[in-house]
Amino acid sequence: MIAAPASGSGKTTVMLGLLRAFAEASVTVQPYKSGPDYIDPAFHRAACGRDSYNLDGWAMPGALLDSLAARAADAELALAEASMGLFDGVAAPGQTGTGAGAEIARRFGWPVVLVLDVSGQAQSAAATALGFATLDPEVRIAGVILNRVASARHERLARAGMAAAGIAVLGALPRARALRLPERHLGLVQADEHADLEERIAAHAAFIRAHLDLKALRALAAGGHAEAATSRIDPPAQRIALAQDAAFSFIYPHLLSGWRAAGATLLPFSPLADEPPDSDADLVWLPGGYPELHAGRIAASERFLAGLRAHAETRPVHGECGGYMVLGEALVDADGTHHRMAGLLGLVTSYATRRLHLGYRRATLTRRLGAFAPGTTLCGHEFHYSSILAQPDPPLATVTDADGVAVAETGSARAHVSGSFFHLIAAAR
Repeated sequence: MIAAPASGSGKTTVMLGLLRAFAEASVTVQPYKSGPDYIDPAFHRAACGRDSYNLDGWAMPGALLDSLAARAADAELALAEASMGLFDGVAAPGQTGTGAGAEIARRFGWPVVLVLDVSGQAQSAAATALGFATLDPEVRIAGVILNRVASARHERLARAGMAAAGIAVLGALPRARALRLPERHLGLVQADEHADLEERIAAHAAFIRAHLDLKALRALAAGGHAEAATSRIDPPAQRIALAQDAAFSFIYPHLLSGWRAAGATLLPFSPLADEPPDSDADLVWLPGGYPELHAGRIAASERFLAGLRAHAETRPVHGECGGYMVLGEALVDADGTHHRMAGLLGLVTSYATRRLHLGYRRATLTRRLGAFAPGTTLCGHEFHYSSILAQPDPPLATVTDADGVAVAETGSARAHVSGSFFHLIAAAR
């Protein structure tokens, strides 16, 4: 597991560089992302050519975690990127834990490589590394990568501190501002939006090869996976028309592969290309994404909107977060421009006044959502900056946060149409 004491320490730079460097050395690598993140896994796939799966101890039952870990059975190495700090999670445990990366490392016996931002310190960085190495005896810190090293002298002093603490150093990365990936309000700009993505990832790999001991890092790998683990992921319908383009891309790879494995057929279409959903679909699913960046095009996509409305007359339509906003009456973008949406729900949302909504969610359905009956409890998360101006329809679910506190974003439903700001990760077990 590639982890760090905090966000912004350089985990993604190291992860992408390692994935590509190993792939170029003909090492088959299975990537993972700890926690609820739908942007980083797309970069992982671009770097090594394999789907990256999220591993989330709060939202996922143990059998699902084990089955996802088992997907590394045909790989020579598994690499998992932690989120935030290694031990950071929520206070109240969910299905198997608090969502901390350390819980995943502990469950599978995966050693941890800690990426340490040593800017502004030298020998003192060893105190941080030693604290991480001793906090939980069941989580093994196998070594550290020194990041943002200012000079040869700076590296020498930091290495001396690690040697005194008995901490292995796997390499030292100089400051490299040119390798930083562009960001927007929900995190990194999506992988498929980079025209120069190959060049960027190749630069990450060259940087990592030049400064890390890849042989030593690979030799530290240990632990394993649940080889015989299986876990069924029930799909919301048999034939699912799935919106997929730059405006609708936030859906987890384990859900798509799990739905297919359970017998569902996925029928992708692009609202931005003004494509309607397949007329033979049993259900239309609009994932989250960045519809606010494309609101004008969506509002002008007459074939898409007409097909969506026709489907909703007789069969279910569901939207998550950005997809939910598109099902509503209107979306107000960051400039204050009012865009007419599908009008299948009364929802009106606005980005003119930004407010962050972030956290795990447990939703118990009060209305049917495709094949998911009322009373079904789903685990997931919410992450958006939009504000609700109107939500007149009946709620879709009762929703609580990770502490069990009710939240106002209950979603809503009308006839065959439903939506919520809640991103599905797994059903509760």
